[in-house]
Amino acid sequence: MKNEVLVVLCTFPDEERARQIGALLVEKQAAACVNVVPGLRSIYRWEGKVQEDAEVLGIIKTTREAYVRMEALLLEAHPYETPEILALPVEAGAQAYLRWVGENVNPA
Repeated sequence: MKNEVLVVLCTFPDEERARQIGALLVEKQAAACVNVVPGLRSIYRWEGKVQEDAEVLGIIKTTREAYVRMEALLLEAHPYETPEILALPVEAGAQAYLRWVGENVNPA
């Protein structure tokens, strides 16, 4: 499906970094919108130890066609060695919003 919308989840160490990277993705038209959600608490295993950290969640709206470029920009700018980047397909949504996402993302 042309302009198939994806929601990408990505965690960041702080709100400022999430805002900077979110703005970069939107400015480069790799994402139509990035929501920055502070107040996240993550519990995970890293290098054999259970860790717990405050993080910020970025909710990125892009298209399947632009995903590879968006991921490359995200990986280049992200401070984590292994950032969480999970792309979820959108099964349904308001057609006007889905169309807007497609119009505001450039796959090239």
